Amino acid sequence: MSDNWSVVSLSSPTHSVATPPPNNSQFPLADWEAPSFTRAAQFRVGAIFILFLFAACSNLALLVSVWCGRGRRLASHLRPLMLSLASADLMMTFVVMPLDAVWNITVQWYGGNVLCKLLCFLKLFAMHASAFILVVISLDRQHAILHPLDALSAHSRNRRMLLLAWSLSLLLASPQLFIFRAIRVEAVDFTQCATHGSFSRRWQETLYNMFHFTTLYVIPLLVMSCCYSRILLHIHLQHLRDRAGESYLRRSGTDIIPKARMKTLKMTVVIVLSFVVCWTPYYLLGIWYWFQPDMLRITPEYIHHALFVFGNLNTCCDPVIYGFYTPSFRADLAACCHRTESDASLRSPDRPSVRQGPHSSEHETDPATNNQAAGD
Repeated sequence: MSDNWSVVSLSSPTHSVATPPPNNSQFPLADWEAPSFTRAAQFRVGAIFILFLFAACSNLALLVSVWCGRGRRLASHLRPLMLSLASADLMMTFVVMPLDAVWNITVQWYGGNVLCKLLCFLKLFAMHASAFILVVISLDRQHAILHPLDALSAHSRNRRMLLLAWSLSLLLASPQLFIFRAIRVEAVDFTQCATHGSFSRRWQETLYNMFHFTTLYVIPLLVMSCCYSRILLHIHLQHLRDRAGESYLRRSGTDIIPKARMKTLKMTVVIVLSFVVCWTPYYLLGIWYWFQPDMLRITPEYIHHALFVFGNLNTCCDPVIYGFYTPSFRADLAACCHRTESDASLRSPDRPSVRQGPHSSEHETDPATNNQAAGD
């Protein structure tokens, strides 16, 4: 059992990347062992299934809330950011997670050549989109804090950055359509979706993997770190000037960084940190493999599975973090649960229907009206 730790198939199941043996007479075919659905892989599938259920429900709820619920009261330039983040997380949820689970169970590839290319392309596309949208959010927060008077152009600027993020994700994932294919080895009756034969030398595949590692993780991390470092430096300088009693720190009697904007900043910082914390261990283990393939014999198999599951936990974190900082999202969830309970009560033959009074929770003031957590 092995994992090719290729960024081109970062979310591939651990056993599935035990690719077919090279088609040459020097390879000892008898020594090649086909992968199997081990106990560690079974744990991975179970954990991915739980994450899938939670991520699907929470991200769909976030998408609905921002699109047509109380979340639509967000500032016009923030709504596309949160909609894009939820959409990217849903792509990870409905493409990466089910494919990973099914591939672990079947061990071989039964989807044919077209699905092999398409699904590997969609996996990398979803991973790039998720990382790049976090970059766009970081750039937006930097501009909002450093240039607070330039809010009128934020909507069009964010739309351009989001278009660029999705377009780059599409472009960078497109090589998957050419290097992946379904390969069948008749001698061992084994079919796999792999990059076998697409690279004539190992260093070429390593270089390709390192390129995507850079675009998926290193560059987004550097840009986000730069953005928030500049924000923290700006806030620190503002505090120093405030202590010095400089009058221009106040505009119309309010702080230069309003509470709503500061709360949004804290939310985005936590979202970025969750991305870094969840995916860093898996990427580091991947780098170790690319330069020392023998590490697979050193590290237990369950570690590879556990780190991939931990990375996918990031998809579940975003709606939880958004809900923690956004009362409107919590209010939408509470209203949905209340309607579900009311419908269940009406359908129950043992319980009489109860009319809602004027002081019921349905008539409570919407928290988003009084405190919009994701202000501007």
